[in-house]
Amino acid sequence: MAREYGARTRPAGISISPCHICEIDWPGIIVYSCGMAESMGAKLASRYLLLRPLGSGGMGTVWLARDEILDREVAIKEMRIPKDIGEQERAELLARVMREAEVMARLRHPAIVAVHDVLMEDGRPWIVMERLHGRNLDDELAAHGPQSSVRVARTGVRLLEALTAAHAHDVQHRDVKPGNVFLTNDDRVVLTDFGIARSPDQSTLTGESQVIGTPGFIAPERLSGERGGPASDLWSLGVTLSTALEGVPPYGGSPADAIRATLTQDPPPPRVAGPLASLLRWLMARAPEARPDAETTLRLLRQIADGESPHITAPQTVRRRPRRWTRAVLAAAAATVATVTVVVWTMEKPAPAAKPVSPVFHQAVDLCGVLPAGQVTKLLGAPADGRDADEGGCQWTISGAGLDLSPITDSDTPDPWSLTVESAHTLYLALERQQKSSLREGSWIWYEIGVDNKQATVRSAPRVVADVGDEAFSWNSANVRGQARMSAITFRLGNLVATLTYADLDSDSADALRQGAVEMARSAVAELRSLG
Repeated sequence: MAREYGARTRPAGISISPCHICEIDWPGIIVYSCGMAESMGAKLASRYLLLRPLGSGGMGTVWLARDEILDREVAIKEMRIPKDIGEQERAELLARVMREAEVMARLRHPAIVAVHDVLMEDGRPWIVMERLHGRNLDDELAAHGPQSSVRVARTGVRLLEALTAAHAHDVQHRDVKPGNVFLTNDDRVVLTDFGIARSPDQSTLTGESQVIGTPGFIAPERLSGERGGPASDLWSLGVTLSTALEGVPPYGGSPADAIRATLTQDPPPPRVAGPLASLLRWLMARAPEARPDAETTLRLLRQIADGESPHITAPQTVRRRPRRWTRAVLAAAAATVATVTVVVWTMEKPAPAAKPVSPVFHQAVDLCGVLPAGQVTKLLGAPADGRDADEGGCQWTISGAGLDLSPITDSDTPDPWSLTVESAHTLYLALERQQKSSLREGSWIWYEIGVDNKQATVRSAPRVVADVGDEAFSWNSANVRGQARMSAITFRLGNLVATLTYADLDSDSADALRQGAVEMARSAVAELRSLG
């Protein structure tokens, strides 16, 4: 088995528990003092013990932690600040996350996630929040499809109550969407992520020329450069509830397509009939003054949630002076929003091309049978039989070269084949972040291919790899003379996370090693799809 070692120093401002020297089973590799240990097991403010990551976003991680004073679980949002940004951008990012905490702390409501504490440790903010159990509306719709009118109306009541509480404090949410609606296991509906909320007296920290939000869920008036107000949040609420009712967002496609449709088209006719569909179409009127106010909307939503069928007749559509939206203007609007999605907490990506449905594994697969023997022979230069390795993995080795394919799991799931799709995705993101943040210097051993003594290595930064499972990244390791010796690729396929490692002591081409690892990983994924 290949083993890679590393070391690190304790970050200032963080007290590390005795278990900070961590050991993670990688495919064919054991990594000591991994980057995750910078936070895993750390204690904040001598009070909050970080247990494990719950999820990761564009610029931060949400951790499960224990408040050792009150003896309760909490969720802590950690903001990681890129090292290559300027002082002004760093200050803006810090201001935004601190504003999120300040805004959320002021908004006390059952449908708004509660903030317990705000800390500044190791030069970055940490927001301590209540721990929620459940999943967001996006994931719920992906798992179970469209919802009934009554259920959507009940969700709408809770969300509108939360927005009304926010608007009473002169706070706009500005990013109401299914991904920011959390459905708890005890039937609460919670509006999350006020990271881009704004009070009327606050300037936009990302610049007045930038539109903040998620394409397809940003009200037309905000896309056209207006400041927006409570009616803009109501428009986004209408789109969110329409997505829950129909199963698809009314303004879909790429971000540019969604922006273009929002600016130039009325909402599409509903596929689901009934009073709720009529109300949502009213909420999505392009002119803010043509939408119902919050009081009217809440009254109608409550009636529908109670099983009633109120007669809804929207006033005649208010038409503004027509605008000529040229291609250049539409492209500029799309570029403006695309720029902001790099900055805001919740990252949005263009809709990917259709992919095969990934399998969900319910029992272990013999990984020694997923790589074609001929392909293994061609890559290694000689025949090699697959041999069982630790933790259900498999190795193909000859003198001087080898392949290793091993599944990975988290601390809560002993069997790597028993992860859920959600927990596998969370694990994958944590591993990717570990590769980005841990030290690059280390050493490795792989007895089976002839590396009998620890050799110093330097690891490259991870690179995203396309078309390998649902998501994948790769990295290389070289000796101290810069000669490439090993390449590895970590991928997720459905509920499986695995790493394929390829080493060749006679090669000094990082590109060749990486290409070999990627090709073998693609072959493994193709076979696993057929077995799942």
